[in-house]
Amino acid sequence: MQQTPGGSAPVWSRYTTRQRCIFLSALCLVSMWNYVDRIIMSVLLEPIKNEFGATDSQMGLLTGVAFAISYATFGIPVARFSDRGNRRVIISLSVAVWSFFTACCGLAGSFMQLAVARIGVGMGEAGSMPPSQSLIADYFPPEQRTRAFAVFTVTALIGNLIAFAVGSRLAVAYGWRAAFIGLGLPGLVIALLAWLILKEPRRDIAAMASSAPQEPFLTNLRMLASKRSYVLVNFAMIMYYCVSYGALSWFPAYLNRVMKLSLTEIGTVYGPVSAVATLIGALAGGFVTDWLAARDRRWLGWAPGIALFLCLPVLEIALSSESSTTFIILASLGSLLLTAALPGMLSLMHVVCGSARRAMAVAMLYFFANLIGLSLGPLITGMLSDYFTPTFGSVGLRFGLMAATLFVIPCGLALAAAGSLAERDVEA
Repeated sequence: MQQTPGGSAPVWSRYTTRQRCIFLSALCLVSMWNYVDRIIMSVLLEPIKNEFGATDSQMGLLTGVAFAISYATFGIPVARFSDRGNRRVIISLSVAVWSFFTACCGLAGSFMQLAVARIGVGMGEAGSMPPSQSLIADYFPPEQRTRAFAVFTVTALIGNLIAFAVGSRLAVAYGWRAAFIGLGLPGLVIALLAWLILKEPRRDIAAMASSAPQEPFLTNLRMLASKRSYVLVNFAMIMYYCVSYGALSWFPAYLNRVMKLSLTEIGTVYGPVSAVATLIGALAGGFVTDWLAARDRRWLGWAPGIALFLCLPVLEIALSSESSTTFIILASLGSLLLTAALPGMLSLMHVVCGSARRAMAVAMLYFFANLIGLSLGPLITGMLSDYFTPTFGSVGLRFGLMAATLFVIPCGLALAAAGSLAERDVEA
């Protein structure tokens, strides 16, 4: 339990409910714009591909590898500092960096320049998630964390909605470059707000920070690796990213290429429907998992696993449909179930990782998820599409997506196993 230097009270007890809500709102705003600047690339895949004459495999590299490698590389050193440094400063600077490079994407004159700018976005976003989740764990007591993470997860939906609704309209009216610039620059204002609103609990416990030695890096890694439930959550998150940032990131292109919907139609129909589904999934997943985990902590892994097993047939049926309406409804339901799994997954990770290495645990989780899942998910989907397209034409993307969604099977199995091992590894 995280305590003051005197050992009298946990860190989260120093904040009122109102303060926690304000801090969480600021972190949600940061996370929301994180998703806006991440997802906008998926929204603009087709016009970018057409301008630069790229293949689906190249676009998969741009969407996944270029972003993920820089995100993963910078995530660990940032997290190392986050476990002892000022997380408010780290978050504010990170938002400013990724927002600047998102705007730079709109100025790219070649595919290579766009890839370099995308690497810059990944560098900036690497400093957001580990310290943000670490702060949430400090602000909220354990029995409220899954709900807090559920609300935090909802930011994906808002970012998704803004990226689709605003980004597609900017692209149609002014071109895809204007969409990057228009959605990048507001992040500089959000960086300032984060600086002004967030509080760093360690500023109030400076004596503890200066007197307590930081756990050595290798010891840090050995402790995390010794927890089988944590290792399984890492594997599950890799598989999760292969679907959420692999197959699902191609859904707008699928609607445009196979279902023949325009960018405007995609932004006004699929964007809002999938966003609402994500909202329901995140909140319902968080509250149901909290309710179940209060009775048995193993449900932190079991509940997400069940949601993922239900998700697979829904997505497969959606991709089998010839109706854009049926696809949008079922794909959104699949997104609901997929998102419902995330709060419990994150809460399970925080329960077993230990407070002394919380930011590092988050960074390692996202290091592997991004380096492998985010890198390979879009790339594998693009390669599968390129493989099937010569035989089936534009419908080849459908078969690539149907294959890519199968990653939810090992993800669900890993979470079920992690839940079974959770009690043995608990170190809140």
